[in-house]
Amino acid sequence: MGDPKFPRRSFDTPSHPWQGERIKEEAEIVKKYGLKNKHELWKAKTVVRNLRKQSRDLQARMRTGEEQARIERDKLLRSCAKIGLLPLEGATLDDVLGLGADVLLNRRLQTIVFQKGYACSMGQARQFIVHGHVTINGRRVTIPGYTVSRGEEDNIMLSALSPLSDEMHPIRVAQKGALETRIKKEQAYQARKEREDTRGGGGRGGKKFVKKVPRQIIAASPVNATVPAELPVKEEGTL
Repeated sequence: MGDPKFPRRSFDTPSHPWQGERIKEEAEIVKKYGLKNKHELWKAKTVVRNLRKQSRDLQARMRTGEEQARIERDKLLRSCAKIGLLPLEGATLDDVLGLGADVLLNRRLQTIVFQKGYACSMGQARQFIVHGHVTINGRRVTIPGYTVSRGEEDNIMLSALSPLSDEMHPIRVAQKGALETRIKKEQAYQARKEREDTRGGGGRGGKKFVKKVPRQIIAASPVNATVPAELPVKEEGTL
């Protein structure tokens, strides 16, 4: 039949378009993972929402002792463990209910390329993927939102036909310098945080904030007014 003329939307939009807290949270996630727009975030939320719904339905069916529900439960847990959403062993349906969109976003090809150090930023990782510089098992993948399975994670690398595969490429040299700078900043931040923890301070090195009072106010305060050494004695019969 070919491609449909009007394909069905693959994600659910928020129930209300104007919610300040949700809009702010989504903007931070889009910036953190280098997403093109909020549609990619809504797709991840929809996938996780469907997994949670399937887990709830299976739990209800398993209470009745249905054998098919047990088979579907094992299949669901295996599929989630295959793409890295759950551990390989010991996972339950309750763990599926605790999944969030960030777990699925961490399995995106764009995120893993950045974590492996092939790119200096999420935006650069997306650019390398779209331009065909990244391969999985020797095959070029140009979809930044591709969900990477556990077996494919170790086989992600730069294409041998790409000029970026050369270690002396200017971008690769700049990446090494940026990576070293980022590691030094993280080490300095951790060292500073440890010093603050040992001092018992609250983020200012253990020093308390003291507000300085202007000298004019101190001089005019009644505390510093001159007081006579002996007070006059009150005579009898006087008011």
